[in-house]
Amino acid sequence: MAAFQLLADSGATKAEWCLVQGKKQKIFFTTGISPYLMNTEQMVKMLNKELKPAIKKETISAIHYYGTGCGNPENVKSIRKALKEVFPTAKKVDVDTDIMGAARAVCGSSKGIACILGTGSNACYFNGKRIAKSSPGLGYILGDEGSGAFMGRKVIQHFLYNTFEGDLMTKFEQKFKTDRLEILDKVYRQPLPNKYMASFALFLSENRGHYMIENIIEDSFNDFFFNHIYKFKESWLYPVNFVGGVAFAFKDVLKELCNSYGLQLGRIMKNPMEGLVEYHR
Repeated sequence: MAAFQLLADSGATKAEWCLVQGKKQKIFFTTGISPYLMNTEQMVKMLNKELKPAIKKETISAIHYYGTGCGNPENVKSIRKALKEVFPTAKKVDVDTDIMGAARAVCGSSKGIACILGTGSNACYFNGKRIAKSSPGLGYILGDEGSGAFMGRKVIQHFLYNTFEGDLMTKFEQKFKTDRLEILDKVYRQPLPNKYMASFALFLSENRGHYMIENIIEDSFNDFFFNHIYKFKESWLYPVNFVGGVAFAFKDVLKELCNSYGLQLGRIMKNPMEGLVEYHR
């Protein structure tokens, strides 16, 4: 029986898996693996329940896993152990960070800047083999400039401070049907406040053209450029690439900003899997 490679791109809430053999590939989705919230036993249980039945009896020879929390060696050890237990035929099991996955997806084996703009944000300079420089990710409370959570927080602020003009206030109220008490409870008391805040970023893509909406988008990306991309001198030497739903949704703004800053725009991908399949083939 022919052997397959298994590629994974995992966030805390959702994971995308791709079974690859030559030019053949199959995509699967499971619950995300957050090594800070799941132990090895829980990972094994989830994988056996959600992924193993989809893989069926295919022989997995190698696994390339990229995910959240993989900058921590203990987390890497836990994920690798779980994968080896579920797929004992895999002779090679590589576990790496989500930013490495993004870098390999958009840069391949070339030098470049790789940025993640999704629920959170991150950036690095990739020298074609490894991440040579990275910008510290401070999370949704202190950082995540340009991310869905960052933009969503701006939308919430504009609503709660009554900054939005009348037409936008009405649209917000009709769409979200929420109020100050519910928002504060979700942000300060309920789990996954970053995901909750990121859900409001959709309001921006649905109301393009209004100057207040465009200002929020542009200001958010400007903060990301200034705090992350500007920190690498290589940003003016190599292409600047982006991965993530937020980057893909507002790629026109990213293109304009790169032009105005004299940066060479590289690839913009909604998710890294397509690029990872190319890289590992």
